[in-house]
Order: sequence, then structure tokens, then C-alpha cells
Amino acid sequence: MSTTSPRGRGRPRKLPVDEQRSRVLAAALAVFAEEGVGAATIGRIAAGAGVSRQAVYEQFGDKEELFREVVSDLEERAARAMTSAVTGGGAHPDLQPWMRRMYRWMFDFAAENPGALAVLVEAERRGEPALTRMQERFARVFSGPSSERWAEYGVDIGRAQTALTSMYVGMTALVVSMTWPDGTRPDDGALIDLLTEFTLGGHARLLTPAGAEVIARLRSDPPADGRNDRGDGNDRGDGNGEGGAGPPGNGPCTCTC
Repeated sequence: MSTTSPRGRGRPRKLPVDEQRSRVLAAALAVFAEEGVGAATIGRIAAGAGVSRQAVYEQFGDKEELFREVVSDLEERAARAMTSAVTGGGAHPDLQPWMRRMYRWMFDFAAENPGALAVLVEAERRGEPALTRMQERFARVFSGPSSERWAEYGVDIGRAQTALTSMYVGMTALVVSMTWPDGTRPDDGALIDLLTEFTLGGHARLLTPAGAEVIARLRSDPPADGRNDRGDGNDRGDGNGEGGAGPPGNGPCTCTC
């Protein structure tokens, strides 16, 4: 006759700490995105994770600390994904597939973490500049390969790279989260191609004398008297490399993008 004691009825299997943590972070992301930090409760999060409220408190303390951990986890996972996207695909892939891969990973990350943008925006509202940090982090990862590509065309992109990176991230965030008038969202592949081609057109424009002038203005400090702000259209290049900050002799874009 067996002497093994039966397990207590109704008691759930105790999960490993790492699995508990992953479940709580995922549940908290969903609840915070849906209800906001103010309305969210530890009880609702615990129920979504399949753990006890006590387990949540033991691992994360209060709700505010849990929210900070959710934001931190999002940032870390996004950083790993963006690093893989930027550095993958060969040393010097053509610009078109490279830019498409950048947008692809952003769409994929948003699809895998549907509440991420709402939580990151709320973090910004609460004084936690999570989106800003992600953009800065993306700029650091992105700047090396991107600067190399600009250098191939003789362009020192300088501080314009920071602005361009913010534009890439901002455009994608808006397109991913927008509500379509007819209620039918277009295919992600079509949206990614649209963003890619729009970006390539902008890159080509920056290789013209007028574009070179803009890059040069971003690379230098503004004059103390505020002149040359281009508000009146004066001092702009004439398209032949004269009158602007672009290198003499720059002609129309001849890149293959």
C-alpha cells in the first residue's frame, strides 16, 4: 500500500520564479495598456498571470514599481530586437532591403507586444521618458551602419541622424497605432513598403545640393543673430551646388536606392 501523501486539493503548482515573473510582466503590460496605471489593480494583474496577489507583491512590490519594471522590460526587449535587425542581413546590404528590415522589426515588435505603445506613452506622461530613451538607443545602434552608408556618398550626416531616427520611429508608431476610417487595416507588408519607399525618396533628396545644405545646417550651431533661418527663402542653393552649403558640383541623386 502506498505511503505517498496526496497533494493538497485545489493548490496550484508553484511556478519557477522566472516563469512567474514573465507571466506577471505580460499580464501587467496588457492591463496597464487597457486600463492605465491608475485604474489597474494588482488583483487583475495576478489573475491574468495565473499567480497569487502575494506572489506579485513579493516579486515587484507595489503597482508603481511593477509599472517601472514593465517599461524597463519593454525597453530591453526592444533593444535586443533592434540590434538584431540593424546588424543582420550582411555587412553592406542594399539600402532598400535594409530600410525595409528596420520597419519590419518595428511592426513585428508592435504585433508581439500590442500594448507596448500605450504603456510607453503613459510612461512619458508620468515623467518616465521611455520612448525618448528608446529613440536614443535606436539612434546609437543605428548610427554606425547608417553613417557608413551616407559616407559612401560622401555625406557626413552628423546630427541629422538623430532627427532622422526619431522620424523613422515616430512615423512607424503612428502608422501602427492609427485607426483607419473604413475600419479595415491594410496589409502590414504594404504599409512597410510605403514607409520604405517614402524614406528612400527622402534619402535621395538629401543627396541633392538643397539636401546637403539642410544637413550642413543641422551639423552647425545656429547663428547668434538668428539669420539664415530660411524663413524667407534667401541664400538657398540654386540646385547647381552654388549658394548653398552643399559641396560644389553636386548634381541630382545618382544613387541606386
